[in-house]
Amino acid sequence: MQTAIIIPARYQSSRFPGKPLALIKGRPAIHWTYETALTMADKSAVFVATDDERIADAVRSIGGQVLMTSEDCRNGTERVAEAAVLLEQQAGVSADIIVNLQGDAPLVPKWFVSPLIDYLIKATAEIGMVTPVLRCETAHYEQLIQDRKEGRVGATTAVFGHSGQALYFSKEVIPFLPADKTPDDIPIYHHVGVYAYRPGALAAYPSWPIGPLEQAEQLEQLRFLEAGESVHVVEVESHGHQFWELNNPEDIALIERYMASNAQLNHQGH
Repeated sequence: MQTAIIIPARYQSSRFPGKPLALIKGRPAIHWTYETALTMADKSAVFVATDDERIADAVRSIGGQVLMTSEDCRNGTERVAEAAVLLEQQAGVSADIIVNLQGDAPLVPKWFVSPLIDYLIKATAEIGMVTPVLRCETAHYEQLIQDRKEGRVGATTAVFGHSGQALYFSKEVIPFLPADKTPDDIPIYHHVGVYAYRPGALAAYPSWPIGPLEQAEQLEQLRFLEAGESVHVVEVESHGHQFWELNNPEDIALIERYMASNAQLNHQGH
């Protein structure tokens, strides 16, 4: 089965304008994410979807492929859906599985993505989208709580049923933990911003209405749930790899520290 990785990236952002071009260790964030994607697929199958020439120029400067989408896309999934059409029209690529690797996720390792592809290959046809979750260790959980206390809206958490079917995603930390409980007692799952879609589900997505939950949380995956579509999650392991997304300017320093930590881990052969 043919897989394409599409990285949606936009310049305009209410919380962090110009985020894909924000410098991480002296290089634009989109460079790091694009190079991360190249560890997961051949260069011919990796594309950045954007409506901004500044981002397109940054990607082309490192030899990356760009699909120019419209300014009307309301979120990353809509942009990937439009890019998938362009991919077939312009590059003749008709993918069986399309992976949305968001431009603000330079720390995503390849073992967060390959299980999604494997899952869709084996899953029944009614499952149109699958996404990874990472169980929070105590320090990770405390970082989520601290962000919320300080008014930063960033990382997303997820709850799901025994079969892996997603119940809800939120920018609040869910489920609620009583004061005498820790993430060791009641699991908290950080939703990793990667999606793998079947083409049919992705193509249908822009036609579904934006519901009140998506509107309130500003989480694109909630449109699937509000439309009654089946979304499944796959739990992935960190293997010591530090993960965080670029949601706020304050995250840059944290991501740089995690990059150094991950490089050291890789050097040790983990």
